[in-house]
Order: sequence, then C-alpha cells, then structure tokens
Amino acid sequence: MAFKGIDYKWKDRKRHLGMPLSFTRYALSEDRLFLETGFFNIKDEEVVLYRIRDISMKRTLWQRIFGVGTVTVVSSDKTSPKIELKNVKKPRDVKEMLHKFVEEMKINRKIRIGEYSTVSLDDDDLDDDVDDDNDPNN
Repeated sequence: MAFKGIDYKWKDRKRHLGMPLSFTRYALSEDRLFLETGFFNIKDEEVVLYRIRDISMKRTLWQRIFGVGTVTVVSSDKTSPKIELKNVKKPRDVKEMLHKFVEEMKINRKIRIGEYSTVSLDDDDLDDDVDDDNDPNN
C-alpha cells in the first residue's frame, strides 16, 4: 500500500504459518480501513471507520499456535459490508486499536448509532391506531 499522504496507524499482511507470505495487505488510518488483494490484478477496498457497526475476533487452534487471528469487521458500507482481516499478528491489539479509532471517528462526526430492532407493521397493525368512532364506514 503506497498511498501518498496517508498516515497509517497500522499495517500488516495476511500470514501463512505466522509469516507474511501473501499478496493480501491491510492498513488502518485515522479515518479508514484498507484491504488490498492480488498481485497481477489488484483489488483495493476501504471502509470509512464511522460506518463500522461491529468488530469481532476469532482464533483457531492453529492460529493460536502461530500467534495470529482473524478480526472481522461488519459495516454499513454497500460495497464491503464484511471485511475479514485474516491471520493478522496480535489480533486482540488490532481489534482494540480499530475499536478506539472507530469510536473517536463517531464522536468527532457526532454520529450516534443506537441498537436497532426490526419491527414489521402489517396493515392490520396500522388499522388498530385509527379511531373507529370517527370512521364513516362504521
């Protein structure tokens, strides 16, 4: 990742057997998470941090043996709703750093995202709110 003018707070590669032998690169700046994959055909993805909804971490037995883990980021981004930072070194530190920057970005932008619950309203539910005494059809 060689974007000029971007101050990266963290960079890593996808690792195999604990070694960074991969064409998948990850980076974090103050406001964005970057994912670059490929050698001949390169695909760049980025997510603005305030769009991130959830961050989780998973470490299998083999990942623990090699000191790596997978950090999964779920966002409201249309093109990249889920990004997995696979086999990164010190995954717990990465998750916490990402969480810190996401929270700072949301505070700076004054974004408040509450917990949602999905409620479906049927036509019958809407009819219950109508005052039947004033209905001329009754």
